[in-house]
Amino acid sequence: MRVFPLQTMDLEEAMAAQFRLVDIIHQHFSGQEFLGGGDYGLNPQRGRPLQTARVEKVLAQYFQAEDAALVRGAGTGALRSALTACVKPGAEILVHTSPLYPTTKNTFASMGLRPRWVDFNDYREIKGILPDAVLVQLSRQAPGDRYDAGKVIAHLRKERPDLTIVTDDNYVVMKLPRIGVQLGADLSTFSMFKLLGPEGIGCIVGNSALIEKIRTRNYSGGSQVQGPEAMDALRSLVYTPVSFAVQAGESDKIVRILNQGAVPGVKGAFIANAQSRVVLVEFAEPVAQQVLALADKKGCAPWPVGAESRYEVTAMFYRISGTFRAINPELEANMIRINPMRSGAETVVRILREIMAEINGGEV
Repeated sequence: MRVFPLQTMDLEEAMAAQFRLVDIIHQHFSGQEFLGGGDYGLNPQRGRPLQTARVEKVLAQYFQAEDAALVRGAGTGALRSALTACVKPGAEILVHTSPLYPTTKNTFASMGLRPRWVDFNDYREIKGILPDAVLVQLSRQAPGDRYDAGKVIAHLRKERPDLTIVTDDNYVVMKLPRIGVQLGADLSTFSMFKLLGPEGIGCIVGNSALIEKIRTRNYSGGSQVQGPEAMDALRSLVYTPVSFAVQAGESDKIVRILNQGAVPGVKGAFIANAQSRVVLVEFAEPVAQQVLALADKKGCAPWPVGAESRYEVTAMFYRISGTFRAINPELEANMIRINPMRSGAETVVRILREIMAEINGGEV
């Protein structure tokens, strides 16, 4: 299988990203304010907690955007809020031909949005199309996806300068050097839960007029992200770039070791964005389900919690993603995805070697 993984930040770049974020925090908080727990409620000055508003300023500056808003509903809620601010029900949305992420598909259905399918891998297909808006997913949706989101956005801007472009940046924030809004999109949407943050918090960064429309529609005490939650999300975000860069390095190491024949029964391994950056392991025989059952007993996470959430520490051994299965259902019998999370390559390889030995009835 040929795949086209995204080029993530290396450790040096990740350290620079962490330092830049902390420098921006220094610009917006006093020492005592940052050590505070955060406030609650619809403060008359901002219509939301003051600490939440301050965190939003930090996020906007870090992502080089006009404004930012924290919302409920994690990444799904962020994308849904963005789309409702950009288009009316029944609008035509330009999307890539690969399967939509399941919750995105539900959002389209609930809003009556009409997808206009175009292959982003071939920029020529974009020419002359007049949708109401565009949704670009930065992470890969299918094994053969190879499009450069920045080039897609630039091409769309050339075709229609006034076109509203929304990006789904889940799985790539603090991994790629730039996200959608930094590439020219109007709004970027992502989950803070996937960035070691608290459950249920999403983020939208981008055009200030659209962000203000989202805030106006979200004016309800129970809908606000409270100050302590916002502070929790920001503190957690600081640790993500370096953590993710280390994780990416270990993933690369796992691929090298497995492709050197370290584990009998493994046909090959490669990096893919499915949707998070993971190791796809292909077996010579259809033993994927047996591998997953035994991995659970050896301490591996048997399913994702949030894809790099704060709860995911041990390596995850899991079936290939739903969008990949939709492209080729037969892959499920011979292939799994592994995310090392906070574990090292040696641990992952050891566990895989032990599992294959058990399956084959031999010694480790």
